[in-house]
Amino acid sequence: MAGALPPDLQFRPDPQLRHRLSLLASHLVVALVALVAIGGATRVMEAGLACPDWPLCYGRFLPGKQMNVQVFLEWFHRLDAFVVGVALLIFVGVGVTLRRRLPSWLPWMASLALGLVAFQGALGALTVTHLLASPLVTAHLATALVLVSLVSGVYQRLAMAPEVLDPLPPVPLWWQALAALALALVFSQCLLGGLMASQWAADQCLAAGEACQWLFAHRKLALGAAGGVALMAATAPLLPRGLGHLQGLAFGAIGLVVVQIGLGIWTLTLQLASPAVTVAHQLVAALLVALLSAVLARSFGPLQRQPKSELAHG
Repeated sequence: MAGALPPDLQFRPDPQLRHRLSLLASHLVVALVALVAIGGATRVMEAGLACPDWPLCYGRFLPGKQMNVQVFLEWFHRLDAFVVGVALLIFVGVGVTLRRRLPSWLPWMASLALGLVAFQGALGALTVTHLLASPLVTAHLATALVLVSLVSGVYQRLAMAPEVLDPLPPVPLWWQALAALALALVFSQCLLGGLMASQWAADQCLAAGEACQWLFAHRKLALGAAGGVALMAATAPLLPRGLGHLQGLAFGAIGLVVVQIGLGIWTLTLQLASPAVTVAHQLVAALLVALLSAVLARSFGPLQRQPKSELAHG
């Protein structure tokens, strides 16, 4: 055929390769959520400056005599970030080298994620050298949550099977907008919580009645975020038949919201005296961002339709 690409440049989908990359992406989501939780534990345990230098800790990769709970948290936080960076480097290498066998968007998204990890590392260094300045700590958390959202979406897109004979009905635009709104509200709530935590506003409010405006704002936005997720979940049954997977994810999100509200109340009831509960609160927030990102990614439908001619030959 005139104008056709040479065989070596034609797109040849490789389901096996895509499956392996989806597994790697799923592990990356877990590692990134853990990274957010470990970062929360590092803050709660006041271990942000436990390693006074960067990127090493006391001048070594593995500190020996200086190792305690605080040093371990900060060291392990950096180690997790390093592992994520190496995994993403492999992801980008495979995506670029074998791009003819993968969706065209994958190398770009993987490269963006790798760039965000590099930016995250730079912010981590600045938080140490600038003694945990609040804007830097908040930006560090924001970048981590963007990474969670991005990699979660990439995993979902890779894990989705192409349409074969019975294409799924399209998701209504109004419901996609609700899913995007819910994600934006939850993300904003997480950032406000991070900004509040980086200034120890809740501790000051409970101990001395100071800086309580941050805590009140966090509560108000929590209602908006919960309402956004609830509206998305409540309207999920109105989706066309065949989209039950989106309903399940939406109901899972509202379940996490209920758990998150309970943890928030419990945290304040305990006067922030239980690090485990406080860290669990941040962990569920990261899980909620990942789950809502999965909902939004899946709402855009399968990657591609598989032609019936290919199906016949298969």
